[in-house]
Amino acid sequence: MIDAGLTEDIPCNLCGARDASLLYPSTLKGRPLHSADFRCTSSAYGIHPPIVRCNVCGLVYANPRWDATVVNENYSIVEDPTYVEEREGRVLTFERNLAPLEQLIEPTSTTRRLLDVGCHIGVMVELAQARGWEAWGVEPSVWASAQARARGLRVITAPLGQAQLPENYFDVVTMWDVIEHLTDPASEIRHVHRVLKPGGIFAIHTIDIESAFARLLGPRWPWLMEMHLYYFSPRTLSKMLTRNGFQVIRFGAQGRYLRLGYLVSRIEPYNRSLYLLLQRIVTALRWSHIAIAVNFGDLFTLYARKQPCS
Repeated sequence: MIDAGLTEDIPCNLCGARDASLLYPSTLKGRPLHSADFRCTSSAYGIHPPIVRCNVCGLVYANPRWDATVVNENYSIVEDPTYVEEREGRVLTFERNLAPLEQLIEPTSTTRRLLDVGCHIGVMVELAQARGWEAWGVEPSVWASAQARARGLRVITAPLGQAQLPENYFDVVTMWDVIEHLTDPASEIRHVHRVLKPGGIFAIHTIDIESAFARLLGPRWPWLMEMHLYYFSPRTLSKMLTRNGFQVIRFGAQGRYLRLGYLVSRIEPYNRSLYLLLQRIVTALRWSHIAIAVNFGDLFTLYARKQPCS
């Protein structure tokens, strides 16, 4: 059980109801919370608080869960050197992700502005800047944001709601593998709406609880993790965006690029013997740094446009 003194029972973030059914029981078993559990590269698969589904709107989320203050404090102090080692895969992924954004915004003679929310070490910010964008990032981790600024990037150490960015400023806001970690995604979406220009594009990439792969694996789906607080689908995320001033343009399954050595390391929590065997093979063949495309259909990217305020 989670220490009740450090938890909170929350209503549905989409519809506000307090009517939910247990989907997957807690697997924490008294396990203490560590800041390492909040690393992007954490392999603590299958370890999570109770996961419930709202009986009114269908949103899936962790409840009860760690108090929001505890979550936010841990994200501010977390360090993740493995993410730096995996930078090559992130570069390939974000290079691919930039192309549709450039197609969706209206042609303009002025500078294009992009904000990456939860930018970590700033890979997306750096790539966008290299392609002529005025690129910014916000990141709560003191360590990760310092890594980004050391590369000369415009990255603010703060969550979006505290970053004091101007209204109606950005042409594009991106959020890659972030929304599932937030304590209040609906509020974050409203902050995005504030800083986007009218007609601006919001791109979100996240895990899909309603995907065929997630349904097939059930409680063994690897993305059931302590650091994931919300489990969206295109259906529920579209509802939340529509309710907060956005028009959904399109969405679809989209994987990512991973180094083969890193991908093999993800097997260790499930089968250590297989992991050791594959690690020896990959190391012997010097394949560890080869980046490959991985897509099980349980990750999706959604694009939405800011609607004018009524």
